[in-house]
Parts: sequence; structure tokens; C-alpha cells
Amino acid sequence: MQMEAQNADPFAENPAKLQMSGSNSNDGHSVTKRLQNELMQLMMSDTPGISAFPVSDADLLNWTGTLTGPEGTVYEDLTFKISLAFPQNYPYTAPTIKFISPMWHPNVDMSGNICLDILKEKWSAVYNVQTILLSLQSLFGEPNNKSPLNAQAAQLWDTDMDEYKRLLMQRYEAPDDE
Repeated sequence: MQMEAQNADPFAENPAKLQMSGSNSNDGHSVTKRLQNELMQLMMSDTPGISAFPVSDADLLNWTGTLTGPEGTVYEDLTFKISLAFPQNYPYTAPTIKFISPMWHPNVDMSGNICLDILKEKWSAVYNVQTILLSLQSLFGEPNNKSPLNAQAAQLWDTDMDEYKRLLMQRYEAPDDE
């Protein structure tokens, strides 16, 4: 029940509140303010291997990010580009995140779609861009092979890490520094 309460859009159940607040569901002011705060928090963080920024100053709902594989994983020192699309009702609904860079991973399909519970059924409005990026980065070392989008990668992760790494490197493309 508590999780449902923190994900509840305060204006969804009573549209009259929306009118009284003087807000317009299309203005996205609270979403913009939240994303500006999250951007500042991310920029001030010294967390290695993660970054994300809006694609343009005029559109805070679409971001691009990078994730670098952590030490001690087959992804170590590899950098991947992702896209983050925030809905108008963020943070009550999870953003849509996809790998733009080609990715070989049990929880990522060949189109870049990601299977991560906190982006689906376990989403909570308390999550932010930084926690999402850290969760994605942790997948590099700890995939959920019980829920794979790439069954071959999941099988190789468990049985043949040399072949896994070979296929990863075959698919890997370093992102352009734009």
C-alpha cells in the first residue's frame, strides 16, 4: 500500500485539485523542476562511470547518458550510450530507457530494450536519474538471468564467459564523443 501511495499522481484521482492548483497537466512545471534538480544532483556527484544530460536545453524530457562498465566485470572500461525519455507524469511513472549503443547482455535485447524491475513493476517515485543509472551499471556485473531478454547471453553468462566476452566485443561499438 505504501509503494502505491508514493507512486500515486496527486492530481490523477481528483482532477479538481489540478484546476485549484493553477497547474496545467501539459505545462510539466513540476516535472521540469524535478529533472533540473536531478541534473544538478548528478552533476555534483562524483560517482564514476555514469553521466546523463538533456539532449537540448529546450527539452528536459529527453536525455542521453553514458554508462561505463565497472572494474572486475567483462564490461570494464567499455562505455555505452543510453537514451532516457521521461513521461509528463514523471516521477509517478518510470522513464523509458534504451541502449543506443549495441549491447550484448542477458537483460537487454538486440533493439536496446532493458528488462529491469525498477523500470517496470517495482518503479517508485523515490527513484531518480542517479539511482536508475547506478542500477543499470550494476546489471553489468549482476544480470538477472531468471528474466532474460537475450537468452543466448544469459546461457553463456552461466556457462562460457570466454564466448560471452567474445560476442560482447564483436557487438561493441565505442560511442562517438559528440
